[in-house]
Amino acid sequence: MINIYRKYIEKNKKYIIIALLFIFLIIGIIIVKQFDTEEKESLELISIEEETEQDNKSIEEEEDYKIVVHITGEVEKEGIIEIKEGGRISDAIDAAGGLTKEADLERVNLAYELEDGQKIYIPNKNDKDIEEYVTEGVDDIVLPDELSNMGDGLININKADLEELQELDGIGEALAENIIAYRENNGKFKNIEDIKNVSGIGDSKYEKIKDSIKIR
Repeated sequence: MINIYRKYIEKNKKYIIIALLFIFLIIGIIIVKQFDTEEKESLELISIEEETEQDNKSIEEEEDYKIVVHITGEVEKEGIIEIKEGGRISDAIDAAGGLTKEADLERVNLAYELEDGQKIYIPNKNDKDIEEYVTEGVDDIVLPDELSNMGDGLININKADLEELQELDGIGEALAENIIAYRENNGKFKNIEDIKNVSGIGDSKYEKIKDSIKIR
C-alpha cells in the first residue's frame, strides 16, 4: 500500500508541488489581506482618537477662555469680574456675589450673552431715568455704555458696525456689508485670517488690514 502511494507521489510529484505552492500562495494572500485590514483599522482608530483629542482640546480651550466685564448697581460686589466666554448676565451677577434686595430684574434680560469689555448696570427698584442701560429689541437688556473697540485702536470684526468697518484701509461700504453678511451667515470669525473668506477680500487686502483688526 505504501509503495502504491510512493509510486503515485513520484508519478505526480510535479502536480503535487504545484498544488502545494498554489495553496501556500492562497494562504499567504489571505494573511497579507488580513494584516492590511487590521493595520488599516488600527490607523483609522488612531486617526479617530487624534481627531477626538483635537476636538476635546479645542473645546477645553474655548471653555478656558475668559472675558472681562464691569458690573455695577445692585450687586453685592461691584467692579471688574471674569466669566467664561459666552457667559450671560446671570453669570456676571453670580460672579459679583449675587443681587441686593433692591435689585430690579424686571428691566434686565438675564439671558443676554455678554462680550469682553462690556459694562453692566443692575438697576434699583426706585430708579426711574437711568442712562447706563438702554433697550434693545423687545426686551429691556442691560447693555455696555462704552464700545469694546476702544482702548487698543483695533476694529473688532465680530462686532463692528458698517461705519466702523469702513474705517479699515480699502474697505468701502460694499465690502463692509459683505463682512457683516458673512458674519451673520457663518457666525463669528474664529481668527482674523477668516476675513479672507469674505467675498472681495483677498491676500493683498488682508495684508493692509491685518494689523488693524481683532476678533475679541
